[in-house]
Amino acid sequence: MNAPFPIEQVATPDLVDTRFTVPGMRCAGCIAKIERGLGEVEGVEAARVNFSARRVAVRHHAALDEDALLSAIGKLGFEAQIAAANPLGEDDRESRKLVTALAVAGFGMMNIMLLSVGVWSGAGGVTREMFHWLSALIALPVVAYSGRPFFSSALMALRYGRTNMDVPISIGVLLATGLSLYETLTGGEHAYFDGAVMLLFFLLAGRALDAAMRSRTRAGIGALLSRMGKSASVIQTDGGTRRMLAEDLFPGMVMLVAAGEALAADGEVIEGSGAVDNAMLTGESAPEPVTIGDAVHAGAINLTAALKVRITATQGDTAIAEIARLMDEAGQSRSSYVRIADRAARLYAPAVHTLALLAFAGWMIAGAGWYQSLVIAIAVLIITCPCAMGLAVPAAQVVASNALLKHGLLVKDGSALERLAEVDCALFDKTGTLTLGEPRPEIGALGQTQCSVALGLAEHSRHPLSRGLATALREAGVVPSQISEVHEVAGHGLSGCWDGKDVAFERVEGGDEGLATRFRIADRAITIPFADPVRRDAGAVIEALRRDGIDSRIISGDRIETVEAVARRLGVAGQGGVTPAEKLDILEQAKAEGRKPLMVGDGLNDGPALAAAHASIAPGTASDASQQAADAVFVGAALMPVALAVQVARATMRIVRQNFAFAILYNLCAVPLALAGLVTPMIAAIAMSTSSLVVVANSLRLARAAR
Repeated sequence: MNAPFPIEQVATPDLVDTRFTVPGMRCAGCIAKIERGLGEVEGVEAARVNFSARRVAVRHHAALDEDALLSAIGKLGFEAQIAAANPLGEDDRESRKLVTALAVAGFGMMNIMLLSVGVWSGAGGVTREMFHWLSALIALPVVAYSGRPFFSSALMALRYGRTNMDVPISIGVLLATGLSLYETLTGGEHAYFDGAVMLLFFLLAGRALDAAMRSRTRAGIGALLSRMGKSASVIQTDGGTRRMLAEDLFPGMVMLVAAGEALAADGEVIEGSGAVDNAMLTGESAPEPVTIGDAVHAGAINLTAALKVRITATQGDTAIAEIARLMDEAGQSRSSYVRIADRAARLYAPAVHTLALLAFAGWMIAGAGWYQSLVIAIAVLIITCPCAMGLAVPAAQVVASNALLKHGLLVKDGSALERLAEVDCALFDKTGTLTLGEPRPEIGALGQTQCSVALGLAEHSRHPLSRGLATALREAGVVPSQISEVHEVAGHGLSGCWDGKDVAFERVEGGDEGLATRFRIADRAITIPFADPVRRDAGAVIEALRRDGIDSRIISGDRIETVEAVARRLGVAGQGGVTPAEKLDILEQAKAEGRKPLMVGDGLNDGPALAAAHASIAPGTASDASQQAADAVFVGAALMPVALAVQVARATMRIVRQNFAFAILYNLCAVPLALAGLVTPMIAAIAMSTSSLVVVANSLRLARAAR
C-alpha cells in the first residue's frame, strides 16, 4: 500500500527508498528534469516525483548515500533536503512564506498604484519625479523580499548551467525594476515599478493558491492523524494502569480504552464488547460493533463500555498512517497530458529568451531606440510565462483527488484519473468486493436456548462463520451461555460442553452459497445456512456505470451457482469458478477487442488482474498486494466511490482539455501583441497572472463534480 513505485518494481535487500523534499519544483519540466537526471546517476534504480507534495522518491543501492543524492539533485538546479516523516508541516511552512511574501507585495503594489495614478493623471515636473522616487523607495525593498522565491530558484538553476521558468521571470522583474530606477535617476517620464511589483504579487498569488490546493489534498489525512489518541492507559504486570504517550507504545502491550476515548494504536480486542465510531477511517457514520477477537484501529472512538485491547501496530504502522503514506507517495501523473506539458516546459525557457532577444533586436533595427526596445522585450518575457500551461494538469488532478478523498476513495496516481476516464467496461470480483466478505447466518430457526448456547460457543472461535454467527446473535440481544472444555479442530469444527451436554459446530455444505454449519446440542442438530451479503449500494453502482456507458460483469473464483445468484440479483453477466490465470485471459481478450476494462477486486489472487487492467480499484479491506496493484483504494462499506471515480475522472479530463485550450489561446493572442509593442510590462503582468488564475478557477469546478 505504501510503495511509491509500480508494483512490478519490487525492492530487494540491496535497494532502499529515500525521499527528499524539493520545494523548487514549479512545472512539468522540473518533473522530467529531476526524474531523468536522477535516473542517470549510477546506483539509482528509479526516481519518481510527487509534484503535489514537492517530493522525490528515489530507489537506489544501499551503497549510494543520501549526501550523494542531495548533491545530484543540487547539480540539477534544485535545493533539496531529506523529507520529514510527516510532510504536512512542510506544506504549512512553504505556505506561510508565500503568504508573507504575497502580503508584502500586495502592500507595495497598492501604495505604488496610488502614486502611479497621480502620474497617469498628468502630474509632471518635480511632482512626477517625487512620485517616481517614492515608488522606488517602496518597490526596491518589496522586490528584494517578495522576489526571493523566484530569484533563489533562478540562481540555483543558473549555477549549474540550467534554466527553469523562474529564470525569465526573474530577468523580467529585474529588468523592469532596473529600467524604472534608471528613469527615476535621469528624470525620465516613464517608470514601471508598478508593473514589476504587480507581476510579483500575481505570481505569488498563484503559487500561494497552488500551495493551498496541495495542502487541501492532504487536509483530510491531517485530520485523521490529528484524531489519533495522543496517549493510552497501559495495563501493567501488577494489574495497575499507567498513562503513556502514543509514541512510547509498542506491539504486545495491553491498553484499557475507556468509553469516549480515542484509540492511540491499532489492536485486537481481548476483553469486553461494545461499539466504536470508525467514521474517520471508513466514512461510515453508524457505530461498528466489536467484541473479543475484533480488530480496532487508531483514531476510532470507543462509544460504550471499556475495552481491553492488545496493541498490534503503533504510530507509523497503523492503518491511518498507511493511508497517509499512500496519499503522500502518490506519484505525479505520467499521463499523455503531462507529457505534453513536459515538452512545452522544456521548450519554454529557450523559446521565450529567443523571442525577447528577437523583439529587442527587431525594434532596434526598426529605429525604436534601446529604451523602447528593452520595454517591449521585458513585456515579452513577462507575458509568455507558462504558468497556465504548467498548472493545466496538476491543478485539475489535485482538486479531483481531494474531492474523491472526501468520499472515501484514495487515488494513488494522477494518471489513474486519465485511465479511469477511458474505461468502457467493468469487471468485478464478488467476495469482498460486490459483497462485504462477512458471512451472515440465518438464525430464525434457532430457539432461545439454542441461540444462547450457540453464542457462548461461537465466541471461542475466530473462524469467519463463528464470528459472523456471534455478531448476528449479539445484535439480536442474545446473552451467551457458559461453555467449558472448548476444543477447535481447524477445518472441521468447534466443540465444547454445556450443562453436561456435548455441543459442537460442524462444517457442512448448505445454503445458496454453500456456506453452512451444523449446530449440535447432544443428539439434536440443526443446520445454519450463511450468506455473504451484497453491498447495499451495489445495484445503484451497476446502474450508474450503465448510464455512463459502462457494461459490468462479475468474474469470481467462487462457486458458479453463488456467482450466478448474485449476478441475477444485480442484473449483470456472471462467471464463477474463474482462476487468476483465467481472469488475466479475460482481461487480455477484452483489450484485444479494443476495450478498456476497469477491474475491481480485493483478493490476493486479484493482484495480477488489477495490475493488467486499463484501470483498477480495490477496497480498503483488500490484501496488500491488491492495494499496491490498484490505481485507487476505497474505504468503507459503500461501493459508490467506484462509480463516482469514473464520473469525476471524466470531468477531470474535460477540465484539463479546457485548461490546455485556454493556455494555448492565451499565448496565441498575447505573444503577438507583446511583440508588436502594444503591451506594457504592467499589462503583461496582469494578463499573465489572469491566465493562471483562470486555469485554477476552472479546475476548482471539479470540487462540485463529486457532490
